[in-house]
Amino acid sequence: MSTHVFDQALALTAQAEGDYLGASHPAYWNMVGPYGGITAATLLNAVMQHPKRLGVPVALTVNYASALVAGPFRVVARPVRTNRSTQHWTVELWQTDAQGDDGVVTTATALTALPRTTWGVDEVAMPAVPPPSAVPPVPLFKGVEWIQRYEVRPVSGGIPRVWDGGGTTSLSQLWVRDAEPRPLDHLSLAALCDVFYPRVWLRRATQVPAGTVSMTVYFHASAEQLDATGTGCLFAQAQAQAIRNGFFDQSAQLWNEAGQLLATSHQVVYYKA
Repeated sequence: MSTHVFDQALALTAQAEGDYLGASHPAYWNMVGPYGGITAATLLNAVMQHPKRLGVPVALTVNYASALVAGPFRVVARPVRTNRSTQHWTVELWQTDAQGDDGVVTTATALTALPRTTWGVDEVAMPAVPPPSAVPPVPLFKGVEWIQRYEVRPVSGGIPRVWDGGGTTSLSQLWVRDAEPRPLDHLSLAALCDVFYPRVWLRRATQVPAGTVSMTVYFHASAEQLDATGTGCLFAQAQAQAIRNGFFDQSAQLWNEAGQLLATSHQVVYYKA
């Protein structure tokens, strides 16, 4: 079993087919609960460990229905439809809250499929940016545990130095990888898709309460591309598209150093004005 802290945080113990026990990990704690990326990876891990899984992840949608608390939880993963080359999943994360009530706090759907060799192209090219070796890493949000698990090298759109309401763009670009080296796989790729701080903070240059409500990840990486990426950096960029009525959406793309598009992500985030 891996001793990497990421794998420790994802650890699930099977109780029955598709029924697992896990627990939140302090190394991936956010301000008021676990990092959303580690929760997404945990739900995907339940699919990956299921004995009836067909193929590899193609898409994952996670809906954060309620805040997780510190402590144990239960994950239930169920294949609801299996075709010749594709498989559709539902996943639920159950937890007992501080009042002693047991209920679903996170839901997910997933699509897995058998890989096929076809013609392909990356329609969205990686921007021309300095290599990670030319961009120094910077510490972010001291005291927030989960971000310490990553090495972050901002290219543009870093944390505002002055919170004066004078923001002009929501675009962030950065190089990122696990601070403790770990070969990239679908689980860590899912977690990295949530590495960006709230876009409304950058666009407004104002810190306001915000939290992801729903996140979808599309996996484009082949097994060969994941292996070739290894422990290298990913170039990640994210930008909001509309910020209004208490919600904003965000589109993100992640490439490896070779310029191969490994994953794209979309999410909806709640915020207070």
